[in-house]
Amino acid sequence: MGIKPSYIKTMGEALLEQHRESFNGNFDDNKKVVSEVTTIQSKTIRNRVAGNITRKVNTSQRRR
Repeated sequence: MGIKPSYIKTMGEALLEQHRESFNGNFDDNKKVVSEVTTIQSKTIRNRVAGNITRKVNTSQRRR
């Protein structure tokens, strides 16, 4: 999809630091967690943050 805006990356990293155990490699599960943990009103931004988190989790799992 291209380069994500810095606020998406920043928000994703902060959520991963605070709630690492809640996230996994499944986008739909992460989308639900992001909507429960944050007050993001926009569906597009919520999905982008969840996608960024999913990508980071999957990448870290592959490196192990």
